[in-house]
Amino acid sequence: MAPSGKLYRRLADSIAAEIEAGRYKVGERLPTERELAELHGVSRPTLREALIALEMLGMIEARHGLGIYVTRAQLPVTAATYDFEIGAFELIEARRLFEGEAAALAAATIDDDQLAELEGLLGLMADEDELKGEEADKGFHMVVARATGNGAIIATVENLWELRNRSPLARNILTRARGSGLTPRIIEHTKILDALKAHDPAAARQAMRDHLERVIEHLLHATETEALERAQAESKARRKQIARRVAI
Repeated sequence: MAPSGKLYRRLADSIAAEIEAGRYKVGERLPTERELAELHGVSRPTLREALIALEMLGMIEARHGLGIYVTRAQLPVTAATYDFEIGAFELIEARRLFEGEAAALAAATIDDDQLAELEGLLGLMADEDELKGEEADKGFHMVVARATGNGAIIATVENLWELRNRSPLARNILTRARGSGLTPRIIEHTKILDALKAHDPAAARQAMRDHLERVIEHLLHATETEALERAQAESKARRKQIARRVAI
């Protein structure tokens, strides 16, 4: 892949170089995510984005219950020019920083009409159609941004949301997470709304940051490979054992 200042891209390049050098051969299993994170000195989100980038390029694949395996010895030629742009974890970390402060500013200036709009969007988030719920989610965050009255903040928050769709890597990760459940979303946005109603900047900042921190944890869980696959394999084995006992 082309040189990049993005940490996950540099990590993906490093793992790809190890594969191309023969450290990990086609058909072999990569070390566990924990081992790779410790070996390269990176966080779980950074490692997850690097592995998903390599998977999108066809160099590795996650096999149910078995781990991550090398599927080709060299990156495809297109990898040199392919730009994954920003990963979902990078994006949420940036949103946590900017939107936390936006919520704090909004708490001091938000008006009754904007609070009523947030109430309505909160209700729409519970829609069974997850895409409609996501659109209401975006609407909620944009109302908070507009409540600051700061054009630069509004544009920044809107751009961060638009990157969800423009970035292939972010879109891939968020699509994997779709359907795996966002049960706490209503509760978390209610806490943000309550802090804004109280015009409490510190509480609004903390509620927003807590919400986006949980989104990061949700994405980690939704894109987990080995732990999730082991659980699926163990569950399947238990079902077989129960079926055998019932058949006796």
